[in-house]
Amino acid sequence: MKSHTRKFIGVIVGLSVLALAAGVFVWSGLYNIGADDPHFRPTYAILETLRDRSIETRAAKLEIPDLSDPAKITQGAGNYNAMCIGCHLSPGMADSELSKGLYPAPPNLSTEVVKPEHAFWVIKHGIKASGMPAWGKSMGDDYIWNMAAFLQKLPSLDAAEYKAMIAQSSGHSHGGGETGAHEHSHSEGEAQHDDDGQDGGHAGSGLDEHADKHEMHPQSDEGKSSGDTDAMPSAPEAHEQSEVAASESDKTGEELMTKHRHADGTLESHPVKPTDPANDGHKH
Repeated sequence: MKSHTRKFIGVIVGLSVLALAAGVFVWSGLYNIGADDPHFRPTYAILETLRDRSIETRAAKLEIPDLSDPAKITQGAGNYNAMCIGCHLSPGMADSELSKGLYPAPPNLSTEVVKPEHAFWVIKHGIKASGMPAWGKSMGDDYIWNMAAFLQKLPSLDAAEYKAMIAQSSGHSHGGGETGAHEHSHSEGEAQHDDDGQDGGHAGSGLDEHADKHEMHPQSDEGKSSGDTDAMPSAPEAHEQSEVAASESDKTGEELMTKHRHADGTLESHPVKPTDPANDGHKH
């Protein structure tokens, strides 16, 4: 009885020492976590076996749909081209910055055949600490199966055939909030800009044609009468107005009037005081 007790205590002490040593090792920072420093071969072999067995066990439970439909294969090609070639490459493509820098190195799927159920499971769930994301969080199963279908055909394609299939595909399209570069175009009547950020011309109304050539002039206090309660026009309103009459005097010559037309076509007159051209607030 005593011998069994001693063995039990010995096992507990041994495990405690190992746990303590592991904790000290982790906390010390001695382990190089850099992706450019490979695992020891035994460590890598254990992790690789762990990965492969985990995928095999879970993928074996999947029911594989018909993957022979050319439309599904072509649709999957577009998503592969948009989402995967940076790591997994395409026919005739040289190693990319990502494929060179990731560790473990991602497989070149243009040369390796992957079982469809394995491809589906990995695309959907990703792989921890490998750089492989879980696309299932943003992509439905049907689209993932389409990619798995395309991967069955990919190794048999050359560069020209690959490009032809991509050209026929709907591209990065899976209804999962996918992102990508957006092309901006200006509709007719919208300002066009050159590389320096300057307007290249207006295709709209002639009221805006002077905007790029003249700066807005501040209105001096002398340009308003004390009884004028209209607010200063904003920049857009200034574009909508065109002055139709310069200062003119009435029959008595007692005060000057100025007229301008609003965007709605109405004509409005305002009394103004004569101003000294040298102090009118404009640049001469």
